[in-house]
Amino acid sequence: MQFIKALLSGDFLRSNKGIDEFAAGRLRVGIIGTGKIGVDLLVKVRRSPWMECVIFSGRNLQSTGMVYAAELGVPVSDQGINAFFEPRYRCDIVFDATSAANHIEHAQIFDRLGILAIDMTPSQIGECCVPALGMREVLENKNISMISCGGQSSIPIAQVLANTIPGIHKITVKSIVSPNSIGPGTLANLDEYYHNTKAGLKKYTGIAEVDVELLVDEVNIETRMLTSVTAFCDSLDLDALQMPLMVMLQRIQAYVPGYRLESEPVIVDGGIRVDLSVEGLGDYLPKYAGNLDIINCAAIAVAEYYAETALLSRVSKKSLVRHHSNMQLGY
Repeated sequence: MQFIKALLSGDFLRSNKGIDEFAAGRLRVGIIGTGKIGVDLLVKVRRSPWMECVIFSGRNLQSTGMVYAAELGVPVSDQGINAFFEPRYRCDIVFDATSAANHIEHAQIFDRLGILAIDMTPSQIGECCVPALGMREVLENKNISMISCGGQSSIPIAQVLANTIPGIHKITVKSIVSPNSIGPGTLANLDEYYHNTKAGLKKYTGIAEVDVELLVDEVNIETRMLTSVTAFCDSLDLDALQMPLMVMLQRIQAYVPGYRLESEPVIVDGGIRVDLSVEGLGDYLPKYAGNLDIINCAAIAVAEYYAETALLSRVSKKSLVRHHSNMQLGY
């Protein structure tokens, strides 16, 4: 990432020793929730140079996710949230991939333990974050909401529309996904999904009237995630959108490579519509499950940003202490 290259330009990291210390450090990560999202997060965490998964916790050691994690050699537990009280499972970051109802309880515990909680559920507790739009929230809050899959796919485009097209009075978002990428957790939290997605759209666009719709394509079982963002407005200047959309597309693709615009923006009755699609990385989930992959990729981007910042801070402090010690010794 470009921001870490800028951070690494400091003189104290120019020495091989400083760089080695930085590269060797990893933040300790926990995952609670052993369904599809949790397992896919595990695969992504294990690939990251900045994080190490020290606990994968759920309720059933015989579940598909638990067996998969155990076979990888990852520490597993069937103690759920209670596992995080054990010293051997001390974490810097935890991904909560359970449910909105469970996270209400979990959030208090993670806060008490001083752990950064990345909320994969639509619980509406944490501060909303969309990596492409900046991650200031990550360093200012201990609970980060990844909003929803529909939010991660639509909000960056909606913000471009809101910032570029004057006179927008309403935004609508419609997402279509495969039934195979909708799990029981999503179905149990549909009301929260709609509420959290709308809240994210309002936060980043400033538009008060927002409609959100989630549809399941029962015919094309392996359809990738398709999302349409429509801005109803007075001005219909398509040319003004070209450059801002391309810039935003590049930002999103930096952490979600399968994010694509399906076509040029089009004029519809009373507004402008942008159609996009999301194909996943195919780590643990099938590639067509872009709705699950985009929220996981966004969560990993948040965690890596936090980890890189924390690790850099640690190296800075070590270097300053070493420099001060050398000065006292007359070196």
